[in-house]
Amino acid sequence: MKPDISALKTTHRIRHLRRSARVRTTHWRRTLIYWAAAVVVGLVAVVFASSADQAMSLRQRLVDWDPWIMLAVTPAGLAFSTWATRKWFRGAQGSGIPQTIACLHFERISTINRVLSLRIAFAKIVLTVFGLFCGASIGREGPTVQVGAAIMHAFGRKALKLNDLRAHRSLILAGGAAGVSAAFNTPLGGIVFAIEELAHSFEQRTSGTVLTGVILSGVTAIALVGNYTYFGHTDVDVPIGISWIAVLTCGIIGGLAGGSFSALLIKASSGLPGYLGKFVMRYPVGFAAICGLILAILGLASGGMTYGTGYLQAREIISGEVHFSSTFFVLKFIATVVSYCSGIPGGIFAPSLAVGAGIGGWIEHFLPHTLPGAVVLLGTVAYFSAVVQAPLTATVIVMEMCDNQQVTLALLATSFLAFGVSRMVCPQPLYSSLADRFLASTEPPTPPALPADVEPEKPVEAK
Repeated sequence: MKPDISALKTTHRIRHLRRSARVRTTHWRRTLIYWAAAVVVGLVAVVFASSADQAMSLRQRLVDWDPWIMLAVTPAGLAFSTWATRKWFRGAQGSGIPQTIACLHFERISTINRVLSLRIAFAKIVLTVFGLFCGASIGREGPTVQVGAAIMHAFGRKALKLNDLRAHRSLILAGGAAGVSAAFNTPLGGIVFAIEELAHSFEQRTSGTVLTGVILSGVTAIALVGNYTYFGHTDVDVPIGISWIAVLTCGIIGGLAGGSFSALLIKASSGLPGYLGKFVMRYPVGFAAICGLILAILGLASGGMTYGTGYLQAREIISGEVHFSSTFFVLKFIATVVSYCSGIPGGIFAPSLAVGAGIGGWIEHFLPHTLPGAVVLLGTVAYFSAVVQAPLTATVIVMEMCDNQQVTLALLATSFLAFGVSRMVCPQPLYSSLADRFLASTEPPTPPALPADVEPEKPVEAK
């Protein structure tokens, strides 16, 4: 009896349709989970930003009540934060961007799970907010990058049950970029940051996962807090001509200052020299308390301007509302270095923008041929670019934060000039250097495998 050919074809077609339906269902399930993760990153970034603002407001009320109380609050707060980080939350220290970059190069998923755990992400938020309350010169943008990467990684691990290292790296990249987008309210800046800073060698760096994550997290932040700009709206311009003296001046000075800052932080990350280095290794909590005392003294000397992120001071300088002396950016520079050396969780993005604005505000007094607000923007992008050594990211973020496209060409020129000057002072990029150190200390390289015909040496028994 011959088989019914038409029946076999029908059965085969039904099976093919069922397989296709399962594939489509799986694809949409993954897509919806990606979208949900990006929305969660945006929500957490908004809550993080609100908590940071409230902490700084509470600290300001404390300072208004009695400025001298910070001589007790800041040392005690930094000591506690360092102790808690070293005892319970290793991996939460510092900015968070080096940890995220390192996770893109780890070869073991177990190591990534430990560094980007939700417990570490929660500690990163709480301790950064606590550090801002205590008066540390830190920002929340770098920590938001690590938090965003941790959230996306958790969704991939728990909701999608992913075991592929390449897929996890793609999610980490998307989460870090989404964190920048939501933290700064600059979606384009998040995309450029992912391409330029986080992923230098990954094919998926421009994938739909990254773009979708950045857009959805940015839209979530906009929906909750509005389409605001951190530095307001500026209409200044830098026409080509004599005004471009400001480009050269800000690029060179900002590049030297930013490169020096990066070199100091890289040197500090490898250990302080002499007796001080031994003291830090033996008494890290006590050293953090000393750093807190220095920050409190700097705060008293500056009238409280060196505390916190520096967003308020930067906005006032850019808008022309307040003219600070050169002591502002010098003291803020020192405060940021001291805050980093203390070992507490916290980023350097926001303080770098404040220092750059202070440099631009100081330079504008010597350049009467350029609009003052434009010089401040050039100083901001110059120092920021020199610190992170990512000129495109610096340009796009500053451009989006001030809502001004007219000054884009001058910002680009200043940013790339500062980048070149910074590389002469500090040849290795800051975040890459810190990521290399974190990578080496967290996941030592795996020893090379022996050839098949070579047996490993047996341990010599004690006689």
